[in-house]
Amino acid sequence: MNLNSVIMTLDYFIFVLTTFLMTGAQSEVTEVFAEAGSQAVLPCKYSSTSYDSPGILWIKTNKGTVWRKQKSGLQFWGSSWSQKGIQRVHCPHSQFERGDYSLQINSVREEDGGVYSCTVEGQGDEYMVMLRIIRVSISPSVPISGKDVSVTCDVTPGPQGPTVQWMLNDSPFLPQTGILETNGETFDSIVREKATARLTGNWTCVVGYKGKEGRASAALSVKGIIQPATDDTKVYAAVGSAVTLPCVFTPGLIPALPVWEKLQPVSHLKPAASRLPASFSPSSQSSQAPWDKSAILKEVGLKDEGRYRCSGTVQGQRLARNIQLIVATIDNSVPSKKKGAGTLTCQLSDTSEVTEYEWVHVTYDPSATQSFRSIQKGKTLSLNQVSEENWGEWACRFSGKEGNLGNITYHVQMMSGLSGQKSSGFSYTTAAVVGLSFLLLVLLLILAQLYKNHQRRKGIFQYPALETIVHTISNEREERERNPMKK
Repeated sequence: MNLNSVIMTLDYFIFVLTTFLMTGAQSEVTEVFAEAGSQAVLPCKYSSTSYDSPGILWIKTNKGTVWRKQKSGLQFWGSSWSQKGIQRVHCPHSQFERGDYSLQINSVREEDGGVYSCTVEGQGDEYMVMLRIIRVSISPSVPISGKDVSVTCDVTPGPQGPTVQWMLNDSPFLPQTGILETNGETFDSIVREKATARLTGNWTCVVGYKGKEGRASAALSVKGIIQPATDDTKVYAAVGSAVTLPCVFTPGLIPALPVWEKLQPVSHLKPAASRLPASFSPSSQSSQAPWDKSAILKEVGLKDEGRYRCSGTVQGQRLARNIQLIVATIDNSVPSKKKGAGTLTCQLSDTSEVTEYEWVHVTYDPSATQSFRSIQKGKTLSLNQVSEENWGEWACRFSGKEGNLGNITYHVQMMSGLSGQKSSGFSYTTAAVVGLSFLLLVLLLILAQLYKNHQRRKGIFQYPALETIVHTISNEREERERNPMKK
């Protein structure tokens, strides 16, 4: 023991003896809870002080001095509370004039738990504080889905008969299995469950004792299929479109023997597998991360709706996720004989999550920029007016409690009523076209005949001797006819 240690120990005993002779009593112990790794504040408050700069002593039972300040202002730290010039304990001087001599302990550890006492020179009873450290731990730290996992709440030193409440993501959690243990040094509350997606999130242990409350938290993440996060997730797709069925494992977790199946609802409890759609295409490892086993339907058909299952083996555990594909289509019907009247009805193979339908008219400007105009709410859209406004693209958007679920579009052609209204105009145009066509045909025939005659004459005149003979014979015939008696 060096000289400084001897002096500190002597000062400590003199200080304690003086204080004991002045007060001769102890105060009640105050309970303080702190989460491991956080800052703990041990209270020590008096209504007044008779010294401008009183001596202050903080000690821990069976551990000696934690922090001490003399009237002169000199400060001393216990050897276990000061390392390499960095002190984990501090007593803010700015609060002394208010009679507040509370001790701050940074980055508290489980071994910091125990009984502390604060003594201020010239004051009454020493201030006693019980510091209890709470820590929540998870084992294994990142469990595989389906494997056992335990969440433990340790309190050091362990109180006798505390109340314990578990919270998961700020909601009360009632464990299916739980153990409460007290062994004098620590108090343990242990929750044991099978690791599933529902256990992921922030676990908080709330401990109550003697009117005081403390809490500690830890985050739990489960390795396995992270997308979709829950079983029987619904995916919406329009007929004729492409859709991705997600099946993504935790990054770095590469499943063995990945399999996709379509489930035939033979039994609700034991669905049987059926043939996958013709446009079904599993993911390619060359183009995606090896833990992404999503699949694509290149062209969705009405018969493709139903439940699909993605599965793979990880560390001997078979992991699976069911996905429900919901197919959307638009039915076009004419409910009455009134010309131009028609309806578009948005149909889904499952409407259990749909709370609202909205019809939107999609138009394009000369630069091909889309614009949307909401027309009405409801599953069915009535097109009763004979107008060009009914032409073009219509979109049915369907939404649920969590927001937009999907949409499907339909292109409306020219209405029949509008076609009837313009039939007379079309007949005049047709007659004019037919007349012009007939005239053109006659002209073509005349030109063809003239060309034909020209070609024939051209064929004869290319022989001059034959032309002379024909001309001579013609002249002799005419001469005989004029002078028949000469013969």
